[in-house]
Amino acid sequence: MNVLVKGSGVAGLSVAHELRSRGARVTVVDPQPGSRAAASWFAGGMLAPYCERESAEQTVVELGLGAADWWEAALPGSVTRNGTLVLAPVRDVRELERFGSRTSEFEWADEDTIATLEPDLAGRFRRGLFFKDEAHFDPRHVLISLAAKLAEAGVAFETDPVRTATTGFDRTVQCTGYSREDQTMRGVRGEMLTLRTSDISLSRPVRLVHPRFPIYVVPRVDHTFMVGATMIESDSAGPITVRSMMELLNAAYSLHPAFGEAEIVETGVGIRPAYPDNLPHVMREGNTISINGLYRHGFLLAPAMAMQVADMVLNERTATR
Repeated sequence: MNVLVKGSGVAGLSVAHELRSRGARVTVVDPQPGSRAAASWFAGGMLAPYCERESAEQTVVELGLGAADWWEAALPGSVTRNGTLVLAPVRDVRELERFGSRTSEFEWADEDTIATLEPDLAGRFRRGLFFKDEAHFDPRHVLISLAAKLAEAGVAFETDPVRTATTGFDRTVQCTGYSREDQTMRGVRGEMLTLRTSDISLSRPVRLVHPRFPIYVVPRVDHTFMVGATMIESDSAGPITVRSMMELLNAAYSLHPAFGEAEIVETGVGIRPAYPDNLPHVMREGNTISINGLYRHGFLLAPAMAMQVADMVLNERTATR
């Protein structure tokens, strides 16, 4: 089976990996290679199905449960399984309780437990939720490493869609993300920033209860932290706005005052592809299969969707949602 995969974001690379691991010949085409133009380049990299249930359907939990294992098998050593800590200031403790009422598989953490999990946060929060079975990784490292692994395994990477269009493929898998041409899809703008400070260390993603959108601080290497992310109903890819920057910086500062002296390393904007139900769709038309609508759950849901697509390509299964 000779398969063309269009798109080199998290969906495209996951599909390519799943197909190649099952013996298919795979070519990936993307006019902007390296994933830097994809929404997944600006992702948090949290494999947190239980936390996501706070604002997502149960389907997201079910599809995401095997994500950490899939990624670890694909790229051994890439996944950190330290769980997720959800916190809120004293004034927002009821929001923390609401978060817990919509999720599962967590333990209540008191002030001492929070200090044990994250010593640098000692004395700053009285209560929290600890989701011990969740994980995270650096999504950019994963995208780069997975592309390199695929190339070593014989996957061809092309940048010219015209050249690949003239080559015979048995199947085409469309993984190109948000498109204004698809009237059933909308773009959801997500803004993030990266901070660097050696004055604080975190061992796991920390989520803060926020009245408008999920705020999270995810540790990276070299004393850097990814802070995200807004959810704005817009497909504008312009620079981060002042309001969003202030809200993200205020959230980081409320987590720990040391972030007030941090260096702003980067700001970024990604446009998430979303359908009206905020769930991923796999559709088939002739010899073309499309996977899209991963919304804000790209790395969490890509493995399950890639396996579904590979089943369809190689075993002629019917597309589902």
